[in-house]
Amino acid sequence: MLLSPVLTSFLQAETLPDVTSIDIQTEIQWYMRPFLLDFLIEAHAAFQLLPETLYLAVNLLDRYCSKRVVYKRHYQLVGCAAMLIAAKYGDRKDRVPGVKELRGMCCGLYEDEMFTQMERHVLQTLEWAIGHPTIDSFLQLALSEQPYDAEVEHMTWFICEIALFDRDFVGVLPSIMSRSALALARCILGRQLPSQAEWAGRYDSTVLVKLSEKVYNPSAVLQKKFGSAQYSYVANKMEMFLERQRQLDLERQRQLELQQHRQSQALQPVDMNAIHSQPQVAMQAYGLPHTPQKGFYTSNMTNGLATPPITPDGDYNNASAYKPAQQMVPQRYTATPTPPSSGEQAQAYQYRPYHYAQQPQPQPMQQQYYVR
Repeated sequence: MLLSPVLTSFLQAETLPDVTSIDIQTEIQWYMRPFLLDFLIEAHAAFQLLPETLYLAVNLLDRYCSKRVVYKRHYQLVGCAAMLIAAKYGDRKDRVPGVKELRGMCCGLYEDEMFTQMERHVLQTLEWAIGHPTIDSFLQLALSEQPYDAEVEHMTWFICEIALFDRDFVGVLPSIMSRSALALARCILGRQLPSQAEWAGRYDSTVLVKLSEKVYNPSAVLQKKFGSAQYSYVANKMEMFLERQRQLDLERQRQLELQQHRQSQALQPVDMNAIHSQPQVAMQAYGLPHTPQKGFYTSNMTNGLATPPITPDGDYNNASAYKPAQQMVPQRYTATPTPPSSGEQAQAYQYRPYHYAQQPQPQPMQQQYYVR
């Protein structure tokens, strides 16, 4: 559905509050706003007014505070006058609250004439320009493009009323606020987002992110209001969604810490002395494949070590040919003789005189005579 440029630009800009003018108020401060809005939301629910009446009342309140100095003691009175004007402007006549009812809501803090006087003063300050394209009016246009979904509508109301409490959304255009809140509500409920070609799909991502940061701490009044069956228990569904998000954040944090730990372990200096002294550690440190090392052989044998059994002939591939280990008798070798000590060696090699054997003396040859 195409919107008139006058409706989307001129009317929104003309009826938008000035946040900087509210900032310079001397008595009322932004921390007082949640208390007044809790009161207006409870009064709105008690009188069963239309949703757009609440948005129009808050808009009238902010526009008046942008142009007039408001005292602290009159802040609630201005809010009641804005609610009364908004109900008379667009709500049913039988639901418009009376002055006495408003006085009862304020616990008799103001007189009856004060409500009428403040109502007249607000209208004169705003120059009787009451009409304002509210968030709910743009929301109904966006919802008309899709089949009706009550949960999506109620969740969007919940998000938009949370945004009323925050200063950052006072100066946001209602058309942008409605589409951004609708997109966030669909994400929370798991609904499919419309395409960018549709008017409802052209939301502001910056506003959507800011809205997602404000839904963690809703007001207790809003929590009670939207936690009822009348609003599809959307407050409880919001809590379930936020709890899932917390669990996912914790899991991502654990994964990030584990990755950082692994990176820090990889960057730690390596002890070269330990690596060279233990080859197994060196292989693991550099991530190289290594051969499993056999442990030290512990044997009670005193003479030599056991020799592995010899594979029988013809049984190279037959594992059943081997006898059980308990039936094998380890072969023992003869012990190597122990060399003598240094004292024994010295005694063995002491000087002894060498006795030469006497050679037999040669006998003189006897002369033999031959007879011819």
